[in-house]
Amino acid sequence: MHGGIAHGEGRHHRDTAQVRANEASAAMTGRLTKIVLAGESLHRLSPLQEADRAQAVADLQDDNEFAPTGHPELQSILHLSIQEGRMVFDIRDTDDQPVVALVLAMGPFKMLIKDYQMLLDSYAGAIAEGREARIQAIDMGRRGLHNEGAELMQARLEGKVVIDFPTARRLFTLVCALHQKL
Repeated sequence: MHGGIAHGEGRHHRDTAQVRANEASAAMTGRLTKIVLAGESLHRLSPLQEADRAQAVADLQDDNEFAPTGHPELQSILHLSIQEGRMVFDIRDTDDQPVVALVLAMGPFKMLIKDYQMLLDSYAGAIAEGREARIQAIDMGRRGLHNEGAELMQARLEGKVVIDFPTARRLFTLVCALHQKL
């Protein structure tokens, strides 16, 4: 149970939000052309966290749907950082000129990030021990947390940025990399 919502509750809201996001993305061509991460925690990443971060960035640069409200065709550069306990989306055009900056509270994400970090630690231990069944179980948990993080990311950006589910999922991974040990 995260954020006071029991398993199964709020499903209609997520389905409705997903339908709206799908309809909006059908009419948009906006995307991220570059992702710039800023934060001191990037220097303290474990090899597994660094691999997750690198894969998320590569996947985002390969395929994403991301458009600030009012800019459905914007090809943008995202400067993503954590500043003073807040997530900052500094969205710029391809000339690196500011378009809009969004600041989101980290509070709603903290438990998911903490759980994700614990799963990464468990995953590393399972790999070191060579326990295949445990690795698979932890990997399923990671996927579930990624999905929860993506749903939360979409909900927090609703009305500010049109974003598809895979992009939200990858951005959640990057936020986890930027915000170490809450």
